Amino acid sequence: MGTGKRGLIATAVTVIGAVAVLAAPGSAFAAPSPTPSPTASPTTAVTNRDIEAVRKQLDALYHDAAVATDAYNAAEEKAEQQSAQIVALTRKIVKGQEKLARLKARAGAAAAAQYRTNGLPDEAKLVLSDDPQQFLDATGRVLQGQRATKALIAELTRTQQDLKQYADDASAQWTKLEANRKAKAAAKKKVEQQIAAAEKLESQLEAKEKERLAELEEQAAQKAQTAWLDSGVLKEISGETSKAGRTAVAYATTQIGKPYVWGAEGPDSYDCSGLTSQAWASAGKPIPRTSQEQWKQLEHVDIRDMRPGDLIIYFDDASHVAMYLGDGAIVHAPRPGRTVTIAGAGSMPILGVVRPDA
Repeated sequence: MGTGKRGLIATAVTVIGAVAVLAAPGSAFAAPSPTPSPTASPTTAVTNRDIEAVRKQLDALYHDAAVATDAYNAAEEKAEQQSAQIVALTRKIVKGQEKLARLKARAGAAAAAQYRTNGLPDEAKLVLSDDPQQFLDATGRVLQGQRATKALIAELTRTQQDLKQYADDASAQWTKLEANRKAKAAAKKKVEQQIAAAEKLESQLEAKEKERLAELEEQAAQKAQTAWLDSGVLKEISGETSKAGRTAVAYATTQIGKPYVWGAEGPDSYDCSGLTSQAWASAGKPIPRTSQEQWKQLEHVDIRDMRPGDLIIYFDDASHVAMYLGDGAIVHAPRPGRTVTIAGAGSMPILGVVRPDA
């Protein structure tokens, strides 16, 4: 064991925690206060307590990275929607301008025709006419022309109003688009900062300590899963998957082994909600892109009614999502540095269950 290694671990936890807090202000992304470790003499070995402190700090950093990733994905999705709306409004503006040009041409032609008749009043035309019936027929046509002119003016007015509304809507969407681009950039920065802090913290560990860290992570997951199973919940879960659910499960399990990359939605890499949203898209059931929106928008079901294909939402802030496979197992994209894998459904704190094809 290296000289003063325990002190180095304690210092690393403190420094990285401080860096994360300074780099990512705001309650939604701020890294929690680091778990302190007592100062040790240069010859003291690193204990499981020290490694456990590192594990908890890494969990917190990766959790905050997941929250920031959800914010990034949400901003990206909104920006794409607003870009599409701007394109649609632009097309409406172009069509409106073409329509306005045609209406103005018709109005011009009507004005020219009136000019050619010298603008004589109907009474004068009656006096000058040799054929009263011809005059009456002409008067009918004049009335029709007046009604047509009135309708033309009304249509011109409506078209001009529509064009103004389209332009105002496009301007508003552009403002929202710019705001979401900024939110997306800010979230991206926070994700990168949290992941960099976690990677730096892990880099302070020697090979044997990394092995012990992995063991502690596995033990924590197994402990949580065992407690969940011991609750008897699995005995109550008996739902049978739907046809769409089987397709979604097949898609998700086919991705096992592919790397987690924040913001990714396949086909070569995924983040947690990228995996679940693409799995259900493959089943012909588009769902929201982020775990938080999946929790908000999809129908909630009791955990006792859970069936394969349902999505389990984790943590109080709905920052992680996985797909239930049955028999107490899930498939999910865990976090940076990991790959899509199968895990215990109770290995993380469950917020609730949602069903995409309720």
